[in-house]
Amino acid sequence: MSKLKLNQVDTRGRSCPEPVLLTKKALEKNPEGVQVIADNTTARDNITRFARNLGYKVEMVQQGADYILTLTR
Repeated sequence: MSKLKLNQVDTRGRSCPEPVLLTKKALEKNPEGVQVIADNTTARDNITRFARNLGYKVEMVQQGADYILTLTR
């Protein structure tokens, strides 16, 4: 299985609903998936819920204060 190179969306420093809207826009351009960087638990949880509702698999890794969310089909 080949590893996809996913576009990255940086939502750090933004408050909801902006992180979800940026994620939505990125997924419209790249429906195979995207990688999202969030810096707070509210954005992390809202992006995760949004992506799962659209049928995406969500993998989350914490790096320091940031959360790296990988959304794939």
